[in-house]
Amino acid sequence: MTNHGESEIMSETASILVVDDEIDTCRNLSDILTDRGYRVDTAFDGLSALDLVRENAYDIALLDLKMPGMDGLTLYREIRKVRSATVALVVTAYASKATAEEALAAGAWQVLPKPVDLSRMLTLMDEALDQPLVLIVDDDSDLCAALWDVLRERGYRVAVSLDETEAARSLREHDFQVVLIDMKLPRGDGGSVFQRVRQINPKARTVAITGHRIEMDPLVQRVIAEGADAVCYKPFDVPRLLSTLERLTEGDRPT
Repeated sequence: MTNHGESEIMSETASILVVDDEIDTCRNLSDILTDRGYRVDTAFDGLSALDLVRENAYDIALLDLKMPGMDGLTLYREIRKVRSATVALVVTAYASKATAEEALAAGAWQVLPKPVDLSRMLTLMDEALDQPLVLIVDDDSDLCAALWDVLRERGYRVAVSLDETEAARSLREHDFQVVLIDMKLPRGDGGSVFQRVRQINPKARTVAITGHRIEMDPLVQRVIAEGADAVCYKPFDVPRLLSTLERLTEGDRPT
């Protein structure tokens, strides 16, 4: 994987992972997507796909549902643990209401029946890539998972980082519109993460979050003075949080 400087973000060219045990399907989709200017990697099974995901950040994963060994939904559950910003489109010849419900419950965005309607697939990919990118930096994994679900349902692409090191990697991989930063982290602190955002992606809007209002107030006030856009306290007033995100991403959402 290419190393990037502290102030650099990966190329804006979208990166796609195609996973299907049918080699011809992978090659055909790869050719089509490459012709449209995407960076494309392919894998023919779940374990090989996970190896790629551990080394590369993908915007979209096109996942075959039925594969030997690891099926597409199991694969996506593993992808979410490593690259939570990756949007999954599940492709299956066994499309049904039950299949769609299971895929959506796993966090997949859409289910496409085989044979794939290429026009529909490309339209959905464009829609996914137009969704504002939000990074959540918080060591509470349960809270992050709950926020991931809430924000995905409202049309955001969401990445999760549990500490400052993970946040730095995510910031170099994606051009986030908004970063939610917990002010109290077990490794590093919210002020350091805020400075990393300023260095790596200075256009990103930032929201300080904390459940320790009195203890963390000096740090909250400092990052606000240094340019943070808002503060939200835990437990979250979810409508207020959503309203804040909508305001901060208003110019980035598709019309």
